[in-house]
Amino acid sequence: MFSKAASIFASLLAFACFSGGALAADAEGVLKRASAAMGAANLKTLRYAAEGTGYTFGQAFVPTGAWPKITIHSQVRTINYDTAAMREEFTLSRAEPKGGGGYPLSGQQQNDWYLAGSYAWNVAGGNVQPGPRFVAARAHQLWITPFGALRAAAKNKGDLQFTSKEGKSVAAVSFTEPGQFAATVYFDDNFLVARVESRAPDPVLGVVNTITTYSDYRDFGGIQHPARIRQSQGGHPVLDVTVKEVQPNVAAEIALPDAVRTAGERVTTEKVAEGVWFVAGGSHNSVAIEMKDHLVLVEAPLNDGRSGPVIDEVKKLAPGKPIRYAINSHSHFDHSGGLRAAAAEGATIVTQAGNKPYFEKAFAVKNTIAPDRFAKSGKKAKFLAVQDKLNLTDGTRTLEIRRISGGAHSDTFLMVYLPKEKLLIEADAYTPRAPSAKPPATPDANNVNLIENIERQKLAVDRILPLHGRVVPLDDLYVTAGRKK
Repeated sequence: MFSKAASIFASLLAFACFSGGALAADAEGVLKRASAAMGAANLKTLRYAAEGTGYTFGQAFVPTGAWPKITIHSQVRTINYDTAAMREEFTLSRAEPKGGGGYPLSGQQQNDWYLAGSYAWNVAGGNVQPGPRFVAARAHQLWITPFGALRAAAKNKGDLQFTSKEGKSVAAVSFTEPGQFAATVYFDDNFLVARVESRAPDPVLGVVNTITTYSDYRDFGGIQHPARIRQSQGGHPVLDVTVKEVQPNVAAEIALPDAVRTAGERVTTEKVAEGVWFVAGGSHNSVAIEMKDHLVLVEAPLNDGRSGPVIDEVKKLAPGKPIRYAINSHSHFDHSGGLRAAAAEGATIVTQAGNKPYFEKAFAVKNTIAPDRFAKSGKKAKFLAVQDKLNLTDGTRTLEIRRISGGAHSDTFLMVYLPKEKLLIEADAYTPRAPSAKPPATPDANNVNLIENIERQKLAVDRILPLHGRVVPLDDLYVTAGRKK
């Protein structure tokens, strides 16, 4: 009894020291004090410019490795807190050759990303690209910014707690944004947001832990804003930038394009051979293959939002036949984010052996914040590992699952070859260019590596079914890579 009373007294004493005795020990009081210290009361919009280092989340060369490093030459983030809208303008380049991320192997790339409420999109080359899969992640990032966290914690009536950080007792406010994420905001001695620890749903990991630290606060136009921002996700760094400029209450009207407002998930099927369908209609493709008494799905990409409709459509192609196998090309999150939906169907996940322990650990974590198909199914994921080659056959049709080795994109990379139909299914090793596009002056190393794997493994290929882009003859790959057959 004495110990419990002493503990309570210590906590109250810590808060009294922390607050100067001026506030009651509750979350609302801490948030008001922080708002005053940071100048948040009249802040509606914000723009800041930064530069530094980033890392491409979910695109590791090996499943357990760190995310690939990139150089952030420029980051301009514009936020409208009143409308829950945000724009991010990045100029990036690779800082290491291995891993994914969609960035060129050399040179810089500009990205323009948007969020407006429950909509997200990108703009590239003047073209609007709806991106519903980005909504959750971008909204999470908006509301864990220092000023966003204060607003979200107040709106969701956060709870105050005291915890020890680096040997000191600090105040923290925990809150949950229902169906989106849970977070704890830690404050320093000056009531500035020093750290936000958050948990959000993730299509691969189930739940991803994010730690964001804010330091070196300075006065920018009457508000206190950090000059250093660092963040990790899934146990690895994703961001370390220095803020160069901050502009409070700038014009930040982010208009929602009609093309984004009216966009829906589109699934198309094209029969490319008897019992083989190319499943497209979005940014990531899949392939459905009919066997005697079941179906094989090659690739379950992105998330439930994409792979769910794909699975539903594929089952219509051969009514009564279950999807028994879902073949995963590689561990990058955009290509494995729908595997939970496939597991919910009871499909065995076929993946390169190096991915199996990683996926087993990830799939043991259930998405409890916004339960997905897998969490709702109550099923346990099943995996089948492929070292360098594995054949699936029903006595009539054979699928050869082969490893792509020697490249820089992924160390656990698979392609699927149908010898009878002379079809090759692959992801990211080659994405066909527009029909009128000229071959690049410098061949893409991933394209060259795919050719080397085809030739070394003596595959007789007529057509490529890429998991990005359109079906093309093998000749297109050789022309793009500047190689002769």
